[in-house]
Amino acid sequence: MKRLNLRRSAGIGVVLAAIGTLAVGGAVEASAAATGTVKTAGDPLNVRRAPTASATAVKTVANGASVTIDCQTVGTSVTGTYGTSTLWDYVPALGGYISDTYVYTGSDARVAPDCGTGTGSGQCAGACAGEGQYRSSDSHFLVYDTDADGYSAVVAYWLKGGAGPFYVWNSGGEGTKVDKAVTVDKGGWVFYKVCVANYTTGKPDLKSCSDGITDFAA
Repeated sequence: MKRLNLRRSAGIGVVLAAIGTLAVGGAVEASAAATGTVKTAGDPLNVRRAPTASATAVKTVANGASVTIDCQTVGTSVTGTYGTSTLWDYVPALGGYISDTYVYTGSDARVAPDCGTGTGSGQCAGACAGEGQYRSSDSHFLVYDTDADGYSAVVAYWLKGGAGPFYVWNSGGEGTKVDKAVTVDKGGWVFYKVCVANYTTGKPDLKSCSDGITDFAA
């Protein structure tokens, strides 16, 4: 495979540390994260709040920087240094996701566990401005409105047993963030979607919802 050959020819090894589980496409040692190296044409690489190319860039990381990948997930397709892929790497130290197509990991397959609990974030689908994160450590939803699209950003969520939907709204307009504590029993699960809608105290007409994300209260 072309992308695999490119990665091998770079001559940079993969360091496996003890933090992960099984990854799709091959076994990843239990509790194994991976170290990779950012490889661009020279420009800094955007770190995204969600694993989509249109999500807000929370910061950048320099070409040649070493990163520790906590987990990997499927997002939007990106064409980069190592071909085209929908794989994204979650890097806790950077506070977000980077496209795996710009990271030398030594493999064309997954090298870290699948992202799941504790790393949930999403962006509404299509040309919309809602982004959301669930902070597992203290059970807070963060809801961002990134553009003046005429709608409020909203997270719709359900609890274990199917209770819900409940809503966390951001009606503050472009560039605002809402940080709201929600009641989830410790160790309990929460399932949510990031959408946009016109604010209402009743049942909203949710639009452009992201795929559902499952997380838990630590």
